[in-house]
Amino acid sequence: MQADIVFTGGTIRTGAAESPVLDALAVTDGRISALGAEALAARGSSTVVVDLRGGALLPAFGDGHVHPVMGGLGLLGAPVRECTSVEGIVEAVRNWADEHPEAEWVTGDGFDAWLAPDGRFDARWLDAAVPDRPVLLRTMDHHTAWVNSEALRRAGFTAATPDPAGGEIVRREGSVEPLGTLREFGALLPVLGLVPQPSHQAHVDALCETAARFAAAGVTWVQDAWVEPQHAEVWITAATSGQGLPVRADLGFFLGPEQWREQLPELAARRERVEGAAPGLLTAHTVKFFADGVVESGTAALLEPYTDCPHSHGIANWTPGELAEAVTAIDALGFEPHIHALGDGGVRVALDAIEAAARVNGPRDRRPVVAHAQLIDPADLPRFAELGVIANLQPLWAQPDRLMTDLILPRIGPERGARQYQFAALLASGARIAFGSDWPVTDYEPLRGIATAVTRQTPEGIPEGGWLPQERIDIATALAAYSAGCAHQAFEEKEWGVLRPGMRADLVHLAADPVETAPRDLADLPVLGTWLAGRRTHGFYALFPVSPGGR
Repeated sequence: MQADIVFTGGTIRTGAAESPVLDALAVTDGRISALGAEALAARGSSTVVVDLRGGALLPAFGDGHVHPVMGGLGLLGAPVRECTSVEGIVEAVRNWADEHPEAEWVTGDGFDAWLAPDGRFDARWLDAAVPDRPVLLRTMDHHTAWVNSEALRRAGFTAATPDPAGGEIVRREGSVEPLGTLREFGALLPVLGLVPQPSHQAHVDALCETAARFAAAGVTWVQDAWVEPQHAEVWITAATSGQGLPVRADLGFFLGPEQWREQLPELAARRERVEGAAPGLLTAHTVKFFADGVVESGTAALLEPYTDCPHSHGIANWTPGELAEAVTAIDALGFEPHIHALGDGGVRVALDAIEAAARVNGPRDRRPVVAHAQLIDPADLPRFAELGVIANLQPLWAQPDRLMTDLILPRIGPERGARQYQFAALLASGARIAFGSDWPVTDYEPLRGIATAVTRQTPEGIPEGGWLPQERIDIATALAAYSAGCAHQAFEEKEWGVLRPGMRADLVHLAADPVETAPRDLADLPVLGTWLAGRRTHGFYALFPVSPGGR
């Protein structure tokens, strides 16, 4: 049978043990139809031949934990993400406010939490730039906000306001007056709820923009790890309009500890709505939980107190019993839990909840996820494999950047600091891992994450031998965590993640073979093309169709 496309002229890295490296691949009707010599023999008069130009063709990447809609909207406000100082942020806010006098609120997203000492940002610094309109800026981890005095006033946050459940209103030194820094969603949501929301179409446009960026990075599947009801409709519109999206997605419906029982009946109906609207592009078999916060702000739940705050174990968003009950309830509905847990206390509560659900509901093919898993107590590490829990890890976090050196390590001390992001240890225990970016927290390009997982170094090559070098993994393993690992998380390991005949032609063309590339150079390896089920979604090929028999 004549193939629609034949790829040749480079290295085919299949990711499959039986034939890891080949020289050609054929695609017919959106699926891989032949490999090697059989693929070359499938060329016909109308076959499009794609010359890999000495590069490599691999399984396309997934992203097992990302926030496409929220991240896309975050690109619309004041450009604070690239600022390297408090003064730079204030200037960016001032300029944006001057250019947008019609905006009721000034917002920005993604600045670095370590730019102020101890991550404490003062409202008065923003007041100097915008005194008459509310300002709301979110840090790169989205668990902390910096607001001005007008935003505090509108939210009703005063010296008499107690810290809300699941949040902290940071106070001025020696005072009960709010400083201007808000931590965790209990404190963030009263402010976020006041910000005028962009239109549905603006949401759709933001999603389409980010989906195009993912395709340009070689990504063809994403796990949206926080979907509110209105976000599901955004995905549906984007997937069913025009040419459709360049990525597939699984939507993870958010479930919080407030009124979660009343929301249960809605989950199955929302799943049916999503999967019926865009079959083949969208699934919705996930429910997202937050077990705790983040270490850098002192809100991740720890088994032992914080080193710099001996009376605090962080913030647990759920009681252990309530989380176990909620996870058991969504498991009974056929959903998979996707639990944000960074502290070793949060990880333990998440594992306990997953174990309880399996015990109550009985055996089935489960793919529960614990996302981030920054700190795992030694007693809990083997439980990932025992319970079939996927550790969804963010490889870009496994480096000694300023977030780590200035905020995280001083809060947890050297002993706990030496057991962070245990990629190799989890794999050695028999656990499955999948990689994700958590964008907009960190960059969405998988090759940047792969470079960090392999080197455990900053982009500058620090430290020389890698940070916690025993947790480094090789390039092939890191590639698999972004492909086969994500496919397993998606329940689609028979559809994509490796290159075998019959699998979907979800492919990425890199300018060079990543396995033969120096680890430090992986981050800058160009992505020349991406295909979703044989449809070009990125690259020279997407702009200029290749003629039969040509490049």
